[in-house]
Amino acid sequence: MGLSFQPLGALPVIEANGARIPRIGLGTWRSTHDEGVQAVQAALDAGYRHIDTAARYENEQAVGQALAASGLSRDAIFVTTKVWHTELRAADFRRAAEASVARLGLDHVDLLLVHWPNPEVPLAETIGALCDAQRSGLTRHIGVSNFPAALLDRAVALASVPLVANQCEYHPYLDQTTVLDACRRHGIALIAHTPLGSGKLLADPVIAEIAREHNRKPAQIILRWLMQQPGVAAIPKSSNRLRIGENVAVFDFGLDANSMARIAALAHDDGRVSKPAWHPQWDAPANSSAAHRT
Repeated sequence: MGLSFQPLGALPVIEANGARIPRIGLGTWRSTHDEGVQAVQAALDAGYRHIDTAARYENEQAVGQALAASGLSRDAIFVTTKVWHTELRAADFRRAAEASVARLGLDHVDLLLVHWPNPEVPLAETIGALCDAQRSGLTRHIGVSNFPAALLDRAVALASVPLVANQCEYHPYLDQTTVLDACRRHGIALIAHTPLGSGKLLADPVIAEIAREHNRKPAQIILRWLMQQPGVAAIPKSSNRLRIGENVAVFDFGLDANSMARIAALAHDDGRVSKPAWHPQWDAPANSSAAHRT
């Protein structure tokens, strides 16, 4: 099944292998305790319907508290969580997924991801456990995170249930052409984490100039650049109510082809922000940043 775009309330969604994923979500890494509750409440108030968390973030209870207090129906909110790379053996995976759903105060999540691949655990075992979680009702949909293209191909081949997303770092400084092509080949959404480059892009002079031309914030320009790429969603993280509102206000303007190309040309070999010790072998960047699909 391919990718298509349909509205869900006020915000567009990506349809990927049966999932309807709101194109802008709230990233919650490092938003814990009361700050986490308030960030999710602010996002829901601003119109977000996609909330991203993970066991590793230690904020699933805070996210769940905000969801419960929102007054929104369960079907109105798309909730993602992730299983950490040390919990990918089948028995560990099931316990971790059950614990995440319980901490969220839900009976299921909408998307369950393998947070990072782990070469010490057979991929077939991990993907089998991921598919079992879907079949057992812990999640509506399944996917992976931080999978390079070849590993994504293997995961798709092993899965007995369609994968719907690969959540990866993606922003103008990081060429993700190879992963994007793999996602599109499989009808999978790429959900961009760290879409603002952990703030590194906000002071970029090219981004700043385009922002002035459109009377927008730099973050809005970056997120709009992502939104104009087929099959791409984004989960910008913020705990600031004003910024949360700005980050979702990116569907009422557009960037022309020249602006898209100027932003894509910012990619460089050392553009990656997320570099944990356990990262997989990343895909080599394309020969030039002009290879970005815009």
